[in-house]
Amino acid sequence: MTNDCEAPVNSCSSGAHSAGTSADMTTCPVMAGSPVNKTAAEAVGLYRDYEGERYHFCCAGCGPAFDADPARYAASTA
Repeated sequence: MTNDCEAPVNSCSSGAHSAGTSADMTTCPVMAGSPVNKTAAEAVGLYRDYEGERYHFCCAGCGPAFDADPARYAASTA
């Protein structure tokens, strides 16, 4: 898997990595294991809805990667 993120996980300026409650946290389906604060990600548009589920991303580079093959990334979170 390649890192298509525009910024390294620890220096992401989107705020999507910021701490939150466990119910507000998820992981990025593109950058497996990268923590994502759902509220922060939604505030800056780092999410996609696919087949009735919402997927949140750690950075702006992950949205286009997800768009290119959503079934692949959705399956990786199942």
